[in-house]
Amino acid sequence: MSKPDKKLLTIPEANQILQKLDVEKADQIQKRTLDYTTKFSKAQADAAKKLRRELETEAGLSEEEAVELVNIAPKSIEELRTFTSGWRKLLSTETLEKILKILHSKS
Repeated sequence: MSKPDKKLLTIPEANQILQKLDVEKADQIQKRTLDYTTKFSKAQADAAKKLRRELETEAGLSEEEAVELVNIAPKSIEELRTFTSGWRKLLSTETLEKILKILHSKS
């Protein structure tokens, strides 16, 4: 039996998918996930997709890194460094500033 395909989603993208569910027929996990994604979405799904693409192409981030940053939406270089410090690459201040500019372009 083959494994199902996995796709990385931002919280707003997951919320958009879950919004299409019939809540009456949804199981408990789906309902809780919908509640979580509704509360913690920091952008609209279309904006999140755009931000993700921009972070990947303009800032050279991987898909995983871009999804993480769209979900967290850091607001300062210091906050951004906290999250990127665990990655296996060091980002220059110039790149961090570019990332923040992209993330703030949604507002």
